[in-house]
Amino acid sequence: MGTDSKPSLSNGNTYPAIAVPWGMNFWTPQTGKMGDGWAYTYSADKINGFKQTHQPSPWMNDHGQFAIMPVTGSSKFKPESRASWFSHKAEIVKPYYYSVYLADYDVTTEITPTERAAQFRFTFPKSDSSFIVVDAFDNGSYIKIIPAEKKIMGYTTKNSGGVGDNFKDYFVI
Repeated sequence: MGTDSKPSLSNGNTYPAIAVPWGMNFWTPQTGKMGDGWAYTYSADKINGFKQTHQPSPWMNDHGQFAIMPVTGSSKFKPESRASWFSHKAEIVKPYYYSVYLADYDVTTEITPTERAAQFRFTFPKSDSSFIVVDAFDNGSYIKIIPAEKKIMGYTTKNSGGVGDNFKDYFVI
């Protein structure tokens, strides 16, 4: 409801927010181009990541966002090259739970929110070549992988304005 949005038809302008009320972070499937404000549109048939967002509306754009995307085969870093076809028939959207089947990778992604984070479950096919891409985007963002601790940490500085000069959104996976 409300996700059939586009700039020429200002109708709804919402995205499926996977979040608890007043949660610190919202998560949403990313079907649009990063930074254009239209994170998810119902007419899209490809997902290029699952984005942590603080976006109140497409007209205001976003700040402190980064994306996570499961892939198989070879690692793909650019959003348009890693995008996977999906169908709304294989998508469950509720504020407290999101699930979708990514057909190009044979991966099911599930997300459930917590007060300050989210829990993800990726169901991969049997493969020696499965990856999770963490994309902190641009503008001086940083990612560090710590294999011994099975940890990825970093920050994103991606924003559309309205934040302090030293703005950083930190994350630990």
